[in-house]
Amino acid sequence: MKLTKLMGSAALISLATAVSAEDPELLIFDWSGYEEADFYTKYTEENGVAPTFAFFGEEEEAFQKLRSGFRADVSHPCSQSVDKWRQAGLIEPWDLSKIPSYSTVADEYQTAPIFTDGDDVYFIPADLGATAIAYNTEEVPAEDVASLQVFHNEKYAGRLSLPDNVEDAFALAYLATGISDWTQATTDDVAAAADWLRTAHALNRAYWADGAELQQLMATGEVLVSWTWNEVPVTMVGEDFPIGFNRSPAEGSSVWFCGYVNLVDGPGSEDKAHQFMEAWLQPTTTDYIVNEWGYGHSNTQAMAGIGAETLEEVGLGEVDVPLLAQLPMDNAIRELMIQEFEKIKVGF
Repeated sequence: MKLTKLMGSAALISLATAVSAEDPELLIFDWSGYEEADFYTKYTEENGVAPTFAFFGEEEEAFQKLRSGFRADVSHPCSQSVDKWRQAGLIEPWDLSKIPSYSTVADEYQTAPIFTDGDDVYFIPADLGATAIAYNTEEVPAEDVASLQVFHNEKYAGRLSLPDNVEDAFALAYLATGISDWTQATTDDVAAAADWLRTAHALNRAYWADGAELQQLMATGEVLVSWTWNEVPVTMVGEDFPIGFNRSPAEGSSVWFCGYVNLVDGPGSEDKAHQFMEAWLQPTTTDYIVNEWGYGHSNTQAMAGIGAETLEEVGLGEVDVPLLAQLPMDNAIRELMIQEFEKIKVGF
């Protein structure tokens, strides 16, 4: 984000360089990691080649790049960004006649007014997950992560890590200051959460931009405690690292869902954009995203076949603490959060 305020649009466009170049007729602007072939197996089978991918680190960065002229066909924001992207004229409706598996998406998503407008659908949910406390079980006792105030604990100064992502960072801060529904947040709530984050910032070792970066920090022992997506502990446990994931601290934890949007004036093939979306909704994607990443999938029929034990193992089981759902919120409040987060990260 800080760089986007300092650089011109030409530099912004160059930052969005596609680092996974395959099919020249389809460019996906996505989070790093989602270029993995098992997310869209059917697309590759039908076209003989994977899409081309360009990557962003967080949604405000993606928004600013698209506003500055970067062109792609499909992108992957989370639910709270959709209204802002629609109002900016960045996205257009999907043609559902070309995505028959859209019928597997839960009814509440199909009828949500922020994602739909009459028969027009602007956002198709794809993945969902949890954000909570990951910690090194060999060096951090469970009682130390029983509260979100661990991120204010001087004992772990310089061994903590926060997400370089305004939504996840503020989800943590809202919960820590007693707010579990950010759709009702006021400017005073934002101020209180920002003050909490400023204290956490003083103890923070690094802001992580993606799961792979955090995994490296935790694997080397530089970071002992982090606020993170459940992808990180699922992956690290699979590699035999001593990582725990506490979704039940006293103040609560967070859940989120993201999906795909059809970008206006994409440079590639509209048909292939819809093929990609149809491929994403297949049961093969469900199996892969749950078992390899620990995330849930928007194909509700396929998710119904995933056992409760598996969901518990990957961090998607039931919890009995407050859950802050990262739902669409008032855009003015979100803009204030963005402004505060940028100031916090540079020490103000």
